[in-house]
Amino acid sequence: MRQLLGSRLPTFSPEERRKLGYKLDFIGVNHYTTLYAKDCMFSPGCPLGQETQHALAAVTGERNGLPIGPPTAMPTFYVVPEGIEKIVTYIMTRYNNLPMFITENGYAQGGDGYANVDDWLDDQGRIQYLDGYLTKLAKVIRDGADVRGYFVWSLIDNFEWLYGYTLRFGLHYVDYQTQERKPKSSALWYKRFLQSLHEAQ
Repeated sequence: MRQLLGSRLPTFSPEERRKLGYKLDFIGVNHYTTLYAKDCMFSPGCPLGQETQHALAAVTGERNGLPIGPPTAMPTFYVVPEGIEKIVTYIMTRYNNLPMFITENGYAQGGDGYANVDDWLDDQGRIQYLDGYLTKLAKVIRDGADVRGYFVWSLIDNFEWLYGYTLRFGLHYVDYQTQERKPKSSALWYKRFLQSLHEAQ
């Protein structure tokens, strides 16, 4: 890692090292998708460019022409519920099951198929995404992972750093001209999901 990343790695003062010696309170995990990775240090045929220059690894959402899962509107974001199970299991094992919070998990809407507000409000793809990811997360929790919280991204449609207002991640539709907000189908689904959990307790 030091050889590949060099000056990009941070340095720490003795005081900062002392503070880092304390145990973590929790680990926060932002998880949206899963991709295939290829080692480019020892594997031939890796593309050179922005994707590989820092860690000498190439990532892709396809293998042998087949996508890893259904695509979303976000380039290189696919629906792969098994990914959240694998990353939480890895963190549980690697870090002695420290408490975890899923700090971001969500689905991008966008593209040519959204001609009017009703198209945005009927977000069945997001419902399927959330159902799949929460099902896998529940399984790994039953298997012993100390997951203390889950945050869906996002409560409302908002400005995204790379894509501006062209993609929508929210459970609630926002009319960017009037700022009016309307719950999408996923907001109603998520409300029922949370109510059923509360009633089960």
